[in-house]
Amino acid sequence: MKLSYVTDSLGHLKFEEMLDYVAKMGIDTVEMTTGGWSPAPHLNVDELLKSDARRNEFLNALETRNITLCALNCSGNPLDPGDLGKLHQEITDKTMELAKLLGIKKVIMMSGLPAASPDDKVPNWITYTVSWPPVLKEILDYQWNEVAIPYWKELVKKATSCGVEKIALENFSSQLVYNPETLLKLRNAVGPQVGMNLDPSHLIWMGADPIMAARELGEAIHHVHGKDVRIERKLAATNGILETKEITDVANRAWNYVAVGCGQDLQWWKEFFSVVKMMGYDGEVSLEMEDLTMSVDAGIRTSIEALKQTLSY
Repeated sequence: MKLSYVTDSLGHLKFEEMLDYVAKMGIDTVEMTTGGWSPAPHLNVDELLKSDARRNEFLNALETRNITLCALNCSGNPLDPGDLGKLHQEITDKTMELAKLLGIKKVIMMSGLPAASPDDKVPNWITYTVSWPPVLKEILDYQWNEVAIPYWKELVKKATSCGVEKIALENFSSQLVYNPETLLKLRNAVGPQVGMNLDPSHLIWMGADPIMAARELGEAIHHVHGKDVRIERKLAATNGILETKEITDVANRAWNYVAVGCGQDLQWWKEFFSVVKMMGYDGEVSLEMEDLTMSVDAGIRTSIEALKQTLSY
């Protein structure tokens, strides 16, 4: 597998400054955002779609530093019932078209999350349902069968027309797809182009085992994010892991995203990558650095050191 880097955490740097920083860290592969939840600090999708010259400048900046663009990332909520959903659908379509022009075969996304009914104005993440109240089951049926599956069937057609071979969905919270079971449900409904961007950090705080998840997913692993999380033992033991505090309130949260190796030890990461590779994945592992307990530079350096020691090359 190959170490890559999600460039957003260097959003304070201009595009070519960011590339120089990445190259200096010994990384020669990047994953870049086009919009959605991200402000896309290093790529203007409209400019690159409209101008051959701008695309050539963009590609030349990568090539002169021997850096490869492995994937485009347009994670957002294309299933939001309001204007946000329309905007994110538009960004998704443009990302597919840009992937075609750049020769990129993999797009990273999130599944999206619909509202609970045609009359609702906001998305609704259902995380609990037994037999009561029955409306929760009705909501899930609506979200899957009337919104998500029809949208994703059409998006797969769009991706195919643009030469995109893999759409990797991050197993993020507040999304309809957030674990292997929900990913496989969508994949079975719309086709094998859809797979998972396996991010172990989210699975850990939700109580799952990413190593077992990798075994369950097998060939449905389309991408991997190198991202760690730490369960803050006292707070989690007292209040559980359902957390509504701001992501910046690190001292008072039950869990925090941390630099790689600051949550799970290196032996864990070695086993995780070994199993992922054993399941047939031999692609990029993109460092997504979101540790707010230390400086950006310290988090990047700590994570890269850990990943270089544990990746199964």
